[in-house]
Amino acid sequence: MTDFVKTRIAKRTGIITLDRPRTLNSLSLEMIRALTDVLLAWQDDDGVDAVVLRSSTDKALCAGGDIRYFYEVGTLPVTGGSASLEDFFTEEYRLNYLIHHYPKTYIALMDGVVMGGGLGVSEANRQRGLRVVTDGSKLAMPEVNIGLFPDVGGSYFLSHAPGKLGYYLALTGLTVRAADALYCGLADTFTTQASMPALMELIETTPGAQLRDAVAAFAAPYRDGAGAAPLAAQRDAIDRHFSHASIEAIMESLAGDDSVIMQKALAAMRKRSPLLLKVTLELLNRGAGLDLADCLRMERILVRRNFEHGEVLEGIRALAIDKDNAPAWNPPTLDAVSSDMVEGFFASPWPERAHPLRDLGRAVSQ
Repeated sequence: MTDFVKTRIAKRTGIITLDRPRTLNSLSLEMIRALTDVLLAWQDDDGVDAVVLRSSTDKALCAGGDIRYFYEVGTLPVTGGSASLEDFFTEEYRLNYLIHHYPKTYIALMDGVVMGGGLGVSEANRQRGLRVVTDGSKLAMPEVNIGLFPDVGGSYFLSHAPGKLGYYLALTGLTVRAADALYCGLADTFTTQASMPALMELIETTPGAQLRDAVAAFAAPYRDGAGAAPLAAQRDAIDRHFSHASIEAIMESLAGDDSVIMQKALAAMRKRSPLLLKVTLELLNRGAGLDLADCLRMERILVRRNFEHGEVLEGIRALAIDKDNAPAWNPPTLDAVSSDMVEGFFASPWPERAHPLRDLGRAVSQ
């Protein structure tokens, strides 16, 4: 495949290993294409009954997209970014859709850091997929940290999370561990990092057709080891605060709650782009009534608009390029963000017949 995506087949199970440890397996366009190619090939291969996604390091399954690449190509003097940047998001979202609807068992070993695009390549169909977290897992949809929004299908799976948990995760960008990931519906089962070698041995020696049940049975004795979910104890408060209709009202509500978790959430939101906070709230509200294909089409529009505006480029500059952690958000305050600004992010730059994801989902429904 590529230097960073390695594949093999064992006992009718296709094993994909992400091997870009220096960047915590951040996804490049080359990696996205390699993943797509092998999944499409195995989808039609009668010698493959299951697929496992894993990492070569216990530090991360995938930390998301390669944001340095976004900055490098996004700052080129081309309106809306370069062609390769456009291709990146179009092809990544197609990959997300392929994984979600994959017709064979798809198991993601979500050990270590799993953020943004890492969740996108892990969120398989729950009837055929299995998402395994460990005591080393650190999950987040942190896009708001860099002036982006929760994409890779986040508008779908976060808006459909129980209560307002998805809103909490999307608007704060905060990291959760295994117990909260299970509670929020971002994972299915738990094991320990120490057990991963034994789990891999099981994967390599179990017939692919039996693999999902075998992995679930292997993990079952470890379930209590995940511990109690901290967010479960705060569920009523999360649902109350994040049910408000505006970012201003959510933050005002949080300000009146002196619990450590709610104050941490408020502090995080105060650092985020005011514009993208409002865009993200609208994104989730719309996503709650859409299927995955329509969510991805909506996200693809927002990506184009975001890079045109430049908020994500400023966020990446502050976090990863200059590392001054002092983004100059535009506008700088919530009260300066108009409803027209937010609506502008949802206005498609293409006629419907020219949308790069216009055909997404049609083959599944036919």
